[in-house]
Amino acid sequence: MKNKKLIIFIILFTFILIISIFYIIFNSKMAKKINFGNNKSSQEIVSEFLNISSYEATVKIDVKSNKNNNKYILKKQYISPNISTQEVIEPKNIAGIKIIKEGNNLKIENTKLNLSSIFENYNYISENDLDLECFIEQYKNQKEQKIEEKDNQIILKIEGNKNKNLYIDKNTAKPIKMELKDNNKNESVYILYNEVTLNNIKKENLIK
Repeated sequence: MKNKKLIIFIILFTFILIISIFYIIFNSKMAKKINFGNNKSSQEIVSEFLNISSYEATVKIDVKSNKNNNKYILKKQYISPNISTQEVIEPKNIAGIKIIKEGNNLKIENTKLNLSSIFENYNYISENDLDLECFIEQYKNQKEQKIEEKDNQIILKIEGNKNKNLYIDKNTAKPIKMELKDNNKNESVYILYNEVTLNNIKKENLIK
């Protein structure tokens, strides 16, 4: 009788142990999936990111060349397919300047400053190549879409005369930074994205 009880106890104990192990393994896998973009695969994250309807971000831009080093901080907004605004926060000498683009129309505000001075100081950050929406369009139009993964980040690559790398956080599906190198001008640009909001901007809420 005692042997039967012992055998039953061992069987029950083994069964409970196996169930516990499976439970721990299952929860561990689920935790990893939740940590990587709410159960979405990298390809799903990229696909959704490439089709964003709008974004808003504070952007830090560092432009390095043989001659000088220029730094900017901008507030940027974009609504698909062709409306964008950006306002200069730094440097102070051009702070408050706003560029508003809608289709082929371009508007510059804060004309208290001399216009020639505006364009001289604004030549880097008025280039489309530095816009997130420009990167998305170029990447989508590539014959071969190049993608890498490293340290919980997805890296989208554009190669040519201007090599660009865009880093996306796998946890939030938001852009972290962009690196651009212009081989012709021997110039590098580093862009950091802060306070990013995706798919939640309306036209009436654009910078005024």
